[in-house]
Amino acid sequence: MLERQHRAPGVPPRQTASDGGYASLDNLKQAKALGVEDVAFHKKRALTIDAMVKSRWVYRKLKKLPGGIEANISCLKRAFGLARCNLARARSLQSLVWSSVVA
Repeated sequence: MLERQHRAPGVPPRQTASDGGYASLDNLKQAKALGVEDVAFHKKRALTIDAMVKSRWVYRKLKKLPGGIEANISCLKRAFGLARCNLARARSLQSLVWSSVVA
């Protein structure tokens, strides 16, 4: 995912927040090698906060980010009926999502 994000605009993201299942020294090294400054995993495993991010404050903020994203996805599913999409093409799905968000 980070490699795709790096290719699209040509610049790596400055910060990333990932689920604890991805927390490993190899994933941390790969993200840092791509140019990501701060990498926060939901669970630290054997990693130190200093190795992942520049400060504890940044770690706390990034650790909360996936929860906020999950809350937005849940809202879209419940309030706007985006729990299931029977559309076959990506363009149709994009139209459905945009119309639901605007509504």
